[in-house]
Amino acid sequence: MELVKTVAVFAVTGITLIVFVPLGCCAFLISLFGLKKTISMFLYKVAQVWARAIIGLTGCRMIVEGTEHIPKNGGLCFVANHVGIFDIMLALGYAGRPFGFIAKKELLYIPGVNIWILLLGGLFIDRKRPRKALATINRGIGHIKSGGGMLIFPEGTRSRGQGIGPFLPGALRLATQSGAVIVPVAITGSYEVFEKNYRVNAVSVSLSFLPPLQTSQMPPEDRKQILAGHVHDLIAEALERHKASHRLPLDAQ
Repeated sequence: MELVKTVAVFAVTGITLIVFVPLGCCAFLISLFGLKKTISMFLYKVAQVWARAIIGLTGCRMIVEGTEHIPKNGGLCFVANHVGIFDIMLALGYAGRPFGFIAKKELLYIPGVNIWILLLGGLFIDRKRPRKALATINRGIGHIKSGGGMLIFPEGTRSRGQGIGPFLPGALRLATQSGAVIVPVAITGSYEVFEKNYRVNAVSVSLSFLPPLQTSQMPPEDRKQILAGHVHDLIAEALERHKASHRLPLDAQ
């Protein structure tokens, strides 16, 4: 049954990504006539319904907490621990507002996925070319300054169940240079959904949005020296609470 479910989930995911591309492209063209914010929300709602449908197909039991902490308007940066490939799906399903994210350049070559990353405000980064990578980050900063949202994974790679790792130097640049509100996000269980044994498993998954941090009100030195460590600690503490209260497998262990 697990194999059948795995094939079904990936087939539905791939087919729907491609089928919805024309809808997304039409919506993008309409946005060029002065309806950018409205179309952005429309595209996000489509992606949200799609993500929740895929999550439903997996049979996972979702525990979502803290959505009241997500500001409805203004520049925003979700900062999350990166457990597995399912993390983006979770954020799309439950963040409640549009956001983009910086994806590795290899995703640019995956049909369907590449178009939807762009339509949702995502950016592709080539970390081997520092000048181009900086230009990509600056576009992300501009997106936040214009009132948009971005999702970042400061660890730089998936933990694959090995625990929350240290944040990369400068990983919060999107937030600190844009003066964005930061909403820390703690994720547990998503590694077990597929990557643990490469079968889709109906496991418990937890997604917790923590109280926002106002970076624009912090002294510049605090943004540079202590902010990353503080956000890291907040997420780590939330993961420990998840372990104690929900008895989920803790990816930070």
